[in-house]
Amino acid sequence: MKNKPTTEQASNYNNLEKMSTSELLTNINTEDKTVPNAIEKVIPSIKKLVDIIHAKMQKGGRLFYIGAGTSGRLGVLDASECPPTYGVSDNWVIGLIAGGDSALRKAVENAEDDTELAWKNLTSYNISDKDVLVGIAASGTTPYVIGGLKKANEHNIVTGCIVCNENSPVSEVSNYPIEIVVGPEFVTGSTRMKSGTAQKLVLNMISTAVMIKLGRVKGNKMVHMQLSNNKLINRGVLMIMDELHIDQGLASLLLEKHKSVKNALDNYKNENKPK
Repeated sequence: MKNKPTTEQASNYNNLEKMSTSELLTNINTEDKTVPNAIEKVIPSIKKLVDIIHAKMQKGGRLFYIGAGTSGRLGVLDASECPPTYGVSDNWVIGLIAGGDSALRKAVENAEDDTELAWKNLTSYNISDKDVLVGIAASGTTPYVIGGLKKANEHNIVTGCIVCNENSPVSEVSNYPIEIVVGPEFVTGSTRMKSGTAQKLVLNMISTAVMIKLGRVKGNKMVHMQLSNNKLINRGVLMIMDELHIDQGLASLLLEKHKSVKNALDNYKNENKPK
């Protein structure tokens, strides 16, 4: 049916159960290749959202994601990776999923259909007009997300969204909509596939660009990353060696003393300024 939203339209493939393993994998890959091209078309919309998030966060605001199912999980994932990657506080980027953290592993019945639940979740974090709220919903019709965005608008909070259908209800209640139309899914309606991939890529773009603009990267390195395991400690030592042109022993001592790559670099350079 032509009136069906793109995310619900029939797959371009049929009789999937009759395909060989190679055919299945090749055809899924063929569909996945279309996702970056769809994202390229909406880079201007992504830019607008990134710029307003950066402006708000520069002034002490926070970034919130809300979603249900796969979309909610992707928002929580992106938020949870910001502190270890960029050394920011846990409350800089906050991801909320319909049904709470238990919904990360198992679907919570009817949670996404509650239009009041998102605002209840958000008010527990004292969301305000200093912050930005981004709703994530492949279909663009999730009541949990729509309700949260509507309430945010009533409180003069900047709103954005990441959806995979054009002119959806979620887009209608967003100040900065991002509509990535990736076409029908390989398995009809299974938006954890291309739609989920598109949302993940755009979330990567948003959080990475914002954190770089906030000064959490130097050159191309994560100089503020949390040193939470041996791999990251070793990476930090190599960064310091590369930047300061010193040996491993001194780099290790600097990192141990100053507890972050950025602090180690700054202190070493200050202490070794020409007099």
